[in-house]
Amino acid sequence: MAHQLPPLPYDFGALEPHIDAQTMQIHHDKHHGTYVTNLNAAVEKHAELGSKSAEDLIKNLNAVPEDVRTAVRNNGGGHVNHSMFWQIMAPKAGGEPSGKVGDAIKQSFGSFAEFQTKFNDAGTKRFGSGWVWLVRTKDGKLDIISTPNQDNPMMEGHWPIMGNDVWEHAYYLKYKNVRADYLKAWWNVVNWKEVEKRFK
Repeated sequence: MAHQLPPLPYDFGALEPHIDAQTMQIHHDKHHGTYVTNLNAAVEKHAELGSKSAEDLIKNLNAVPEDVRTAVRNNGGGHVNHSMFWQIMAPKAGGEPSGKVGDAIKQSFGSFAEFQTKFNDAGTKRFGSGWVWLVRTKDGKLDIISTPNQDNPMMEGHWPIMGNDVWEHAYYLKYKNVRADYLKAWWNVVNWKEVEKRFK
């Protein structure tokens, strides 16, 4: 298999009480696992895609044969997005970021609190399923964007520094239909060390 489901870097229950163990298990094993299975099924139809990373595939979607392009977009995006998502969360994490990413957030958004408000607002307003992101844009600035479905900012030439999954499968068992409560709680599990690496 060209693409593989990465293991979670912590136990399913490690992010309790903010994200429950059952959600983490279903989200990782079933949802992310299905994206990997479907991505492999798509690339197996074209031998020339076998050597490409999932990142390369979604960055250059126009180079992917048309008959599998939508499958690669959805499942390759889902694989890349979730592989990042597990890493930028951790138990006993959260708080305010320090280091270069903390400075850059304050410089770009005025304060960390203002950044959180804008990030949560973008996540709340994403209609249907999707993601909210902190990105470095093509011209090197920090910005908050949201994308539909499993689209990734790399598809538009931006670099995703961090992102939160606002599909209902990420929060529904615990937060029901109140996405805003999930977005607020999520800051308690953000792994700023990993976000700092992605920023650099």
